[in-house]
Amino acid sequence: MSFPSESDLSGTIARLFVYPVKSCAGIEVQQALLTETGLDLDRAWMVVDAQGMFLTQRSLPRMALIRPQLKSDEMVLRAPGMLALHVAIDAVETPTTVTVWRDTVPAWDMGPVAAQWFTDFLGQPCRLVRFDPEHQRLSSLEWTDGVEAPNQFADGFPLLVTSEASLQDLNARLTAGGHGAVGMERFRPNVVLAGVDAHDEDRVDRVHVEGDGNTDIHLQPVKPCARCPIPDIDPATAESNPSVGDTLRTYRQDKRLDGAITFGMNAIVRNGAGQWLRVGQRIAADLRFE
Repeated sequence: MSFPSESDLSGTIARLFVYPVKSCAGIEVQQALLTETGLDLDRAWMVVDAQGMFLTQRSLPRMALIRPQLKSDEMVLRAPGMLALHVAIDAVETPTTVTVWRDTVPAWDMGPVAAQWFTDFLGQPCRLVRFDPEHQRLSSLEWTDGVEAPNQFADGFPLLVTSEASLQDLNARLTAGGHGAVGMERFRPNVVLAGVDAHDEDRVDRVHVEGDGNTDIHLQPVKPCARCPIPDIDPATAESNPSVGDTLRTYRQDKRLDGAITFGMNAIVRNGAGQWLRVGQRIAADLRFE
């Protein structure tokens, strides 16, 4: 199959983000390896409390200030007032069991040094864990229409897709209401599209990405992303202001999710695992009518 010459809409990949540690800051990249579970190393690690329950910015906004950097063989974590923490990418310490939302899954504990670092910065007993790749944690089969789509420690799906136009539309509404514009980082997408209209990502079927050679890359948006208070948190300061959520509530209540406010689409990988996504790649999609 080849890249479609005619489609309802076309554009490019404008930005790519990887979030190695769930709910910590993301890393903007120019290219990322696509795997069945999303972008390589995305949400591969997670912070848990003493009972093994996952922790996020919802209860600990300071997690936004923890900034990872990926190197060839290690992840380096930095946070205000802390020495850098170096975590080997290919090493783990002891097996454990953790809970993320409704799923209790096997994982690997990253050891006492990492645990103490997170405990000191977040002010409560914490441990850092790594997803066990031998375990298959599936996305909701109801939303994937029965397609088995594994993910790691993401909330529920391998990828989150949104567009520059969607953010521009929100920012126009924010500034009209006397609030400051916000950055895309608040919405924690993996793939940001350019050249499409605001919220076109809500209305498309498969997104075809121009791959290398004869290999097709297909991303399938499957579920609107319901928004919690995290977009209200300024990633630069960890301070919260309700203006983003309040503004979204005026025009983004989604009947498919019982009126929850949504921004962006959760997506699964239908084809192309092992290929690279790159900023500037062409995309094409047909609109879906329900």
